[in-house]
Amino acid sequence: MSLGWIDYGILALYFLFVLAIGVMLRRKMESSEDFLTSRHSVPVWITSLAFLAANLGAQEVVGMCASGAKYGLMTAHFYWLGAVPAMMFVGVFMMPFYYGSRARSVPEYLRLRFDEKTRALNAVTFAVMTLFSSGVSMYALGKLFELVLGWDFTRSVMLSAAIVLVYTFLGGLTSAIYNEVLQFFLIVLGFAPLAILAVARSGGWRGMAAQLPPVMTNIWRYTADTSENPMGVEAFSLIAGLGFVLSFGYWCTDFLVVQRAMAADSMSAARRTPLIAAFPKMIMPFIVIVPGIAALALMHMGAGYTLPLKDGGFDYDQTLTTLMAKFYPTGMLGVGLTALMASFMSGMAGNVTAFNTVFTYDLYQGHIRRRAPDRHYLWVGRASTVGGVALSIATAYLAREYNNIMDVLQLVFSFVNAPLFATFLLGMFWKRATGHGAFTGLVSGTAAAALTHGWTVAESKGGWIANLHSFPSTMAQNFWIAIFAWTTCFLVTILISLATAPKPVEELRGLVYGVTEIPHDKHQPWYKRPGPLALIVGAALVALNLIFW
Repeated sequence: MSLGWIDYGILALYFLFVLAIGVMLRRKMESSEDFLTSRHSVPVWITSLAFLAANLGAQEVVGMCASGAKYGLMTAHFYWLGAVPAMMFVGVFMMPFYYGSRARSVPEYLRLRFDEKTRALNAVTFAVMTLFSSGVSMYALGKLFELVLGWDFTRSVMLSAAIVLVYTFLGGLTSAIYNEVLQFFLIVLGFAPLAILAVARSGGWRGMAAQLPPVMTNIWRYTADTSENPMGVEAFSLIAGLGFVLSFGYWCTDFLVVQRAMAADSMSAARRTPLIAAFPKMIMPFIVIVPGIAALALMHMGAGYTLPLKDGGFDYDQTLTTLMAKFYPTGMLGVGLTALMASFMSGMAGNVTAFNTVFTYDLYQGHIRRRAPDRHYLWVGRASTVGGVALSIATAYLAREYNNIMDVLQLVFSFVNAPLFATFLLGMFWKRATGHGAFTGLVSGTAAAALTHGWTVAESKGGWIANLHSFPSTMAQNFWIAIFAWTTCFLVTILISLATAPKPVEELRGLVYGVTEIPHDKHQPWYKRPGPLALIVGAALVALNLIFW
């Protein structure tokens, strides 16, 4: 990949812009809440795009393009089944409890609803998960530097870590949110032309589909049996594993995305944040997945394009960058690379800002030093930013063991988010759920995930206890791990809760459905009310699923 002076100029301009935002906002970081939570002061259109962009890091962009080449259009399920329904649910039903409780983080909500031990467990597991996610982002940009600049992987990772450290250290959460909005527009500008060029070169949509098996351009038609599609999943595990457990577990409980909505300037804005974000979310498969499908068609056409090999198979993670090298001229290549680097920086900054908030408030303040001056917690927030980046470097090397980084991300989510969603579902909608039940359920759910992974094998992954069952793909294995983790947590939480004493009802106000007054904005125009927005999103979602059935 050959870069011209204009490409380097575009990259340099972006880095200067990012640093300028951080420098300007740093002067406003006078307290720990300024740095870690933005003090609930961000406009709704900013939080909506940030809510979407927080899930559009390098691992998302590179990983979804890779999955498009590996699994075909079925990858769109991660958006149309595995994201939008959950975004609707969190906006309509769950955000009143998050925002209304004024909790500073998801683990802090668990403390208010249940007890301290449940909060601590979630804080630790979430911190580990964010480190894995940010490490995967670092791996993605490390691979990019390796491809573009010819650097070895270690040097690339160290450079990427230094960039993110400076960026997140300066402006905290507010800087991350505003740069996520910039990143969203850069991704559209940088990758939409690639999708158009790749599909056009492969003969348009019909020409591309003619070069591929029909299963690669349909999302539901070949899900009756695991043998019918390259993802190796059937409709039940797809709907239950991805559409319910993993999807709702991520979008409804992951503090990384919930934090963006909680930064909104009002309850109404917080509820509308995920609903407004759902509209561009439904369009993203055409920008990040379709190029991967076109890449596969180009290889079948013998058009002089092929993917590099890794461990005897294709290195799908290089789909996006190799397409850019193939089709983008000087100038446009700079825009595309800037979009990739922006997605990396934004994705990792999102994980780091979520990590430093949870570490500072839920672990350090909650268990190490409870009553320190606020300036001390501001210092801890900045110090944990440095520590989070350092620990992420180690997880970047773990990602090298997979030929599709989305596989490893879904594995991590199945361990952490899947059982957590069962806890939140019962905690928010069942007054009888207790702290002992929630804690035991979370431990049991995570243990069930570990046992399922240890007893099953997929693509030589797992089976570290015994090989009792083999899955056709790691994605199929991830879905079933999530199903077993959620089911175990759900059942154990109910059983233990029934055997232990619940909190008094008066302590659950603002935390549980049925004893909390949900705000109704009947005096507001329809486009400012969650209900009508959710109906429009649902209608558009059904239409997309029918069109690409």
